[in-house]
Amino acid sequence: MIRFLGRRLALVLLTLLISSVLIFIVTQILPGDAARAILGRFATPQALANLRAKLGLNRPLILQYGSWLVHYVQGDWGLSLSTGEPVFPLVAARLRNSAMLALVAFLMYVPLGIILGLFSALRRGKIFDQVVSVTSLAFIGLPEFVTGLILIAIFALGLNWLPASSDIPPDQGLVRALPRLILPGITVSLVSLAYIARMTRSSTAEVLGTDYVRSAYLKGMHPLRVLFSHVLRNSLLPTVTVIAVGIGWLIGGLIVTESLFSYPGLGRLLLFAIQRRDLPLLQAITLLLVVIFSLSNLLADILYALLNPRIRYS
Repeated sequence: MIRFLGRRLALVLLTLLISSVLIFIVTQILPGDAARAILGRFATPQALANLRAKLGLNRPLILQYGSWLVHYVQGDWGLSLSTGEPVFPLVAARLRNSAMLALVAFLMYVPLGIILGLFSALRRGKIFDQVVSVTSLAFIGLPEFVTGLILIAIFALGLNWLPASSDIPPDQGLVRALPRLILPGITVSLVSLAYIARMTRSSTAEVLGTDYVRSAYLKGMHPLRVLFSHVLRNSLLPTVTVIAVGIGWLIGGLIVTESLFSYPGLGRLLLFAIQRRDLPLLQAITLLLVVIFSLSNLLADILYALLNPRIRYS
């Protein structure tokens, strides 16, 4: 297991290195001029040249990349070209907000999705199974902004139970921000809940039909013991992968939801950086998302071994 973790960590580092190169290259070939974006369209050539020299934009790309990567690892992510603020605390504050929203959504859809998928597999072909299947397909096909608008119309404008906007003040804690996190959390959860439920239902139904499960029932084992000892440890393996991949999406992929509810998260900050061609901010957020996705997939591999003792890594 230790050798496996060592190889996986080495693969994560290699992935991050390759991703950093791609991110730097892509951001360099984007249309537009960062210096002109800062100074405006009426800037003089001399002013543009001075700013490029100050930002190091006139150096060879390999030197720019090396300097950026070294400073990034050290926590010096530069200054935002749009706001003039240091990038690291700006991204850290938005990452904290995204983590709060991700936690609320995660606690909503993961347990409920697994429970619905499990009961659908145990009642496969029955009315409950058919209702869950049709409902999950509807939520998967429904765009996030449509779901969010429906929730706002019902719970914010109609019933006036929850606020329509999720624009929380800086440094607000989870408890105080919770009322503003419920609607975006539900919006995110409905799509993810459908995926988790369908994946759990499919894998559980497949495991229930295996020979060792039928043998356990024939030996007279209690149904709950068969379910928890033999079925779930194997049927949850594909679900773990979906959940792990969803962690990265929850942190930085909620651009539509965060924009709809005016939530100051990492996804909305990424959209801001793209619109303003803020290269330091764009590079920092993108590489951070790669780190989150890589670590979440590493966590999935570790959970694989914990859920199924038959899996051995040499």
